[in-house]
Order: sequence, then C-alpha cells, then structure tokens
Amino acid sequence: MSAAQAMNLGRLLTQTAALFAERPGLIQEGGRSWTWGEIEARVAAMTAALRALGLKKGDRILVQSRNNLQMFESCWVAFRLGCVWVPTNFRLTPPEVAYLGASSGAVAMIVEDIFPGHTDAVRAASPALGHVVAIGRAREGEHSYEALLRAHEAHDASQSEHETVDREDPLWFFYTSGTTGRPKAGVLTHGQMAFVVANHLADLIPGTTENDRSIAVAPLSHGAGIHALLNVARGAATVLPASEKLDPEAFWASVQKHRVSNLFTVPTIVKMLVEHPAVDRYDHSSLRHVIYAGAPMYRADQKLALKKLGKVLVQYFGLGEVTGNITVLPAAMHSADDEDPNANIGSCGRARTGMEVAILDAELRRLPTGEVGEICVRGPAVFAGYHGNEEATRKALRGGWFHTGDLGRLDARGLLYITGRESDMYISGGSNVYPREVEEVLLTHPAVAEVAVLGVPDPKWGEVGVAVVVRREGAQVDCDALIAHLDGRCARYRWPHHVFFWEALPKSGYGKIAKKDIRQLLVERGEIALP
Repeated sequence: MSAAQAMNLGRLLTQTAALFAERPGLIQEGGRSWTWGEIEARVAAMTAALRALGLKKGDRILVQSRNNLQMFESCWVAFRLGCVWVPTNFRLTPPEVAYLGASSGAVAMIVEDIFPGHTDAVRAASPALGHVVAIGRAREGEHSYEALLRAHEAHDASQSEHETVDREDPLWFFYTSGTTGRPKAGVLTHGQMAFVVANHLADLIPGTTENDRSIAVAPLSHGAGIHALLNVARGAATVLPASEKLDPEAFWASVQKHRVSNLFTVPTIVKMLVEHPAVDRYDHSSLRHVIYAGAPMYRADQKLALKKLGKVLVQYFGLGEVTGNITVLPAAMHSADDEDPNANIGSCGRARTGMEVAILDAELRRLPTGEVGEICVRGPAVFAGYHGNEEATRKALRGGWFHTGDLGRLDARGLLYITGRESDMYISGGSNVYPREVEEVLLTHPAVAEVAVLGVPDPKWGEVGVAVVVRREGAQVDCDALIAHLDGRCARYRWPHHVFFWEALPKSGYGKIAKKDIRQLLVERGEIALP
C-alpha cells in the first residue's frame, strides 16, 4: 500500500483565491494592487506557459529580482509546476548568482531586466540553462514574462494544474548566506513546508485573517518570502514598499495607511525603524506582530522598541535549514522592565510547537540544565539535506539531530539562551569567552550604537578580545570609558584588550553584522595582525 501523497504547497494560493477572489493580495506602494483572483489567474497562465516551454517536475527555476509582483508570483508558479524555486538575494554580484545557477542546475531563469550582467554570468556558468524569462524588457534570445502571460491567458486548465507531489519532493533551494565558504542549498520540501506554514501561523502570527496586512521590508528570497507564505495562506495582503532601500519615514506612513498588522524583519532594521523620529509621527496601533529573527536583539534596542511600539515584538530563532523553527519568544514574554519576570532577558524563547530542542556535547549527549553546548533540534521542520553535498548533510544531521553550529544553554523552564556561534567563541588564558555576553554589556553604554567583539591571536593569552564600536551620532566615548563601563558588569577575563571606533560595521545582505568581514578589515587597516 503506497503512502498518501502530500498537498502541493501551491494550493495555498489557489484556496485563498477561491475564498477571497476580489480582496487585495499584493499592494505596490505608489503603484497599483492586485486581487487574489488576479494573482491566481496570472500564476495559472505562467504555469501553462512554462509547461509549454518544456519545464517539468523537479526542474530548477533561478529567480533574480527585486521585490515586485513577478517575484511574488514566481514561487507559486514553481510550486504549482512541481519545480524547485531557487531565489537569489538580488544584491548578490553576477559571479555569486552564477554560482547559484550552476550549483542548483537551473534550467530556467526569471530575471528582472536591470540585471543583464547577472543573466550573462549565469548563462556562461550553467550549461543546463535553457530559458531566460525577463521581467521588463526582454533581450534577444529571452522571453518576456508579460508576453508569455498574455499568450497563455486562455490556457487549457489541465496545463495549469498543480503537479502531484510527495512529502519529500523539493520545492525550494534555500541557500545559506555564505558567511563561511560557499553558500549551500538547503532542500525544503512540500511536506516540510506545509508543517512550517502551520507552525509559523500558530506560533508567530496567531489569529491572522484576510483583514490583516503585512509589509515586506526584506528580500522575498529568504525569511520575508517564508513570511509571505503565511499571509497568503490566510488571505492577508502584502504591501511592497516603493523602494528596495529602507526608508523609515515611508515605512511608518505605509503602516498607518494600510493598517499593517504584521511584518518580518531583523533586529538591525527594527533598531533603525524605532530610532527614527517618524515612529512618533504616524499611527502604528494596528501592529500586532513585529517579528524579528536572524540574530538576537540587544537588550537596549529591545527596550526602546517595546517603549515605542508596545508589546508587539515576537522573536524567533531558527536557521534556513529548519526554516526558522527552533524557538519563539512571543509578545507576552517580552517586557521593557528589567525587574519583570516576563522580561526573559537574553532568552530567544521556548521550543516551537512540534519541535524538540536540546543542548548536546561533542559526543551527542544531552547536557544538564544551564550548561553551554551546541544547540540541536529535531522535528518535522528539519530540511531534507543540502543539494549535492552529502558530506555537509551528514555533518549537519549526525545522530538524528540538526546541528545549528550555535552555542547556548537551556534553563529549567526550557527557555533557550544563545551564547554565540561555535566559531565566535575564543579561549583567552584558558577561559572560554562568548563575545555575545560582552557585546550586551557594551551596548548598555549610552554612547554605543553598535558593537562587535571577536577573538584574535595573542602570544601571551592565546587569544584576546577586540571590540569594534560604532558611536551614536553626536556621542563621545573613548576606549578607557568603555573599559571602565565593563568594570563590575563583566568578568575581567572577558574584557577586550583592544577597542577600535569605526563609522559603520559591515553587514550581510540580510542585515546581520558580518564578523568575517570585520576581521578582514581589521587586518587590511593594520589594526590587527594575524599569524
């Protein structure tokens, strides 16, 4: 007896369009909006068009585009075809995108016309690439996205039907950000993602309906794209800002205008939004779920956000390989009052519904409550492995757990506290130092806007800490003042031996502070020397 087949995840859009055909599904700020019925019809036509070009189940579709209607549609087209969606962060360079195209084995590319160099690089690197579909003006040898749609508006319904899939059939290659080495493609499947969508709806934005609105302030290629799936599943429209560059004034105006109730972002973006004076000029009382992930939020930033927005912050911890499903710290478990037992300071929350979190040692043994070890997780949200990389898959899934590479501890209630990446920890004079703990203390100084602490080689101590600090605008603070600030707040062996002041810290395309780049810049500037 064969196992039951899985639902094709593309049916989330079809189901919503049947229920709410006339309601808005996507709103382009400064432009027009499209109803769920219109989006469903366009997706069905493009599905028929790509089938007519010969695309079939299992084929990979590379997508290089800023956030727009076609980018939003492209995942549903891929899912419906039974193909694999391979979105890029549009900020990547042509060689980086060429690597994604070649390593994924993409046979088709949907690309915005402002990226001709990316298209040419992918063509040169990807012998399997057979079709390029241009959003906007098509060049010679390319198909026009909109022309394909028009040609298949009156398609045979069978040509746009959802492909039959099993639970383990891939639907998305979720590339790691590549902060260490080449990016790897985490394989997300139809069955896994059905669980993820349900889990995110339950744990992150409970109670969401067609009356809600979301706003996309990050590329739909990664976390923001996952978040968009949830809103589609409940019929809540997504607002796309007029520019891909964050404009806090325009953001808060959109929140007020569209009565935005939920969004996904990263801590650095929350910080920028609540520090901007526009936060006090617009009505944001509609916000119920401001979800932040990708990195823990420093306590000082968290308190300001709570003061400005109220109890709407929702934190989750999770990697692309488990599609964010490790822990959640819901709004009720946040507080700006350090004395409030509900503040849960420093915690990233409890295990996600249906997921198990454990702290393991190098021999895969569970560590006692309070001890630091590797954060590991298992459950239905865990990915199917890395495409074309069996060695990395075995390492990541050894012992039946997904290994995050992050260090942390669990308290008696099962709340998780992250102490840092395995690669971030350094040993100074025989003692383990977790930079995260030092950064938290430095950020409580009123003159410090951002900080990164990392370990560097030292002939006497083995390794010592280096702090790179960005001062708040107009603030003055020197090295001696910062070290004095650590006195009594942080054990002396953790104190950085060197402090450098920079105008800004380098960040990845997803808004995370990039310590690898900081280390490289320290060397290039002659501020440190590596052996």
